[in-house]
Amino acid sequence: MCGMPQQPPVRRNPSSRLPRLDASMSLLTNVMDHSLDEGYAEAAARKKAQGATGLPRTLRSKLGLAAGLVLAALVVTVGAAQARVAAPVVAKEREELIDRIDRETAAADKLEKNVDTLRDDVGARQREALKRDGGAQVDLMGILSGASAVQGPGVKLTVDDAKSADQGGGGPRESAGFSDTGRLRDRDMQRVVNGLWQSGAEAISINGQRLTALSAIRAAGDAILVDNRPLVPPYTVLAVGDGQRLSTRFQNSADGQYLHALQENFGIRTGISAQDDLQLPAAPSVIVRTAEPRAEKGTS
Repeated sequence: MCGMPQQPPVRRNPSSRLPRLDASMSLLTNVMDHSLDEGYAEAAARKKAQGATGLPRTLRSKLGLAAGLVLAALVVTVGAAQARVAAPVVAKEREELIDRIDRETAAADKLEKNVDTLRDDVGARQREALKRDGGAQVDLMGILSGASAVQGPGVKLTVDDAKSADQGGGGPRESAGFSDTGRLRDRDMQRVVNGLWQSGAEAISINGQRLTALSAIRAAGDAILVDNRPLVPPYTVLAVGDGQRLSTRFQNSADGQYLHALQENFGIRTGISAQDDLQLPAAPSVIVRTAEPRAEKGTS
């Protein structure tokens, strides 16, 4: 019986090896195995054979290196010495500057006290003159002019900037100097005060500053000034009058609605309440430049 001839089995040569797994990474393998380039290796071997160490061998070179080191040490030493000498001078100048600031601050405080003393003296003289010329109506004139301290029922109105006043923003209220729409401005305070007067207030003060017929509410930068004195929020407005009636009339007035609109649209914080007893100080001074007491005509 004939059959197909069988092929002899193929045997694998024992000396043959499998290909390396990193054969595709021959470049990286070469770099890792031979980190130093052959040219650099030859140069290093040649210098080593010639006995070159990289240091100067001649006397001139050694002297130059020593001179450079001495010069560098000299520069460092001189710099340190100058710094040590200059330190006391700087400290002395700093102490002198601090002493000068302290002296000027003390002088400014003394002048401010003198101004307050003179202002009080002027106010007292004005009140004496008011009593002398006012006759029986001196108390009423003192209240209406703001020269006398007053006490009675009224309303307490607190107005403060919005919580987001420091974040800035735009809008219809934005103008030069008041880019933040959440900050109360001088004309806002003017409307509040005028609204209280029109609602029946008999005496008004803002943060302890008594208002008179000559008072001015202005702005300096972002600050509100009352009679040239800066105010710091929150602003506390005290108005003497019929408390409940004054509160109702003000909130229903156009200026009260304006304040409510500031609260709704720009986050201005407000609060108003009727008070049973308020105390308002007298104005520091009431300076009249034009008006004069009317001379009574004598009878012949």
